[in-house]
Amino acid sequence: MTDEIRIEPIREDHVEGFRDALDIVARERKYLIFLEAPPIEAMLAFVRDNIAAGHPHMVAVADGKVVGWCDIRRGARNAESHCGTLGMGIVPGYRDRGLGRRLITATLNEAKAAGLHRVELNARAENVRAITLYERVGFEHEGVARDAVKIDDRYFDSVKMGLIFD
Repeated sequence: MTDEIRIEPIREDHVEGFRDALDIVARERKYLIFLEAPPIEAMLAFVRDNIAAGHPHMVAVADGKVVGWCDIRRGARNAESHCGTLGMGIVPGYRDRGLGRRLITATLNEAKAAGLHRVELNARAENVRAITLYERVGFEHEGVARDAVKIDDRYFDSVKMGLIFD
């Protein structure tokens, strides 16, 4: 089934679908620090900035619909410009099909080609599926921030992970 899903760089015509996918995952309240997607204008500005700055940003598209994304934003300061922060998500119904690995691998390849040396991320500690994926593609555990996320009056630990390109 994954052969029917294309992994491609984000374009402006993906913005609405990207926002919809992010909103679906955010409203699950399990995986992201977003609780809902930002307004479409903010999403358009984010995507335009990613494209203009050369930040790796890939989307998974099935039947013309964005069903997942992975992006890496380069650090804004000179001393951090060799580092990027990864964010990703996949809508329900497309998980557990190898799509996450395809998305993250394509995005990491773009990051390496763009000259990034390090990619880091934060994952909610109970998100074992995501942490396992990150480990499989080479991320290492760097620490735990206790009670770093608060959703619905509950605190969650955040696992810090990093990958260094050789």
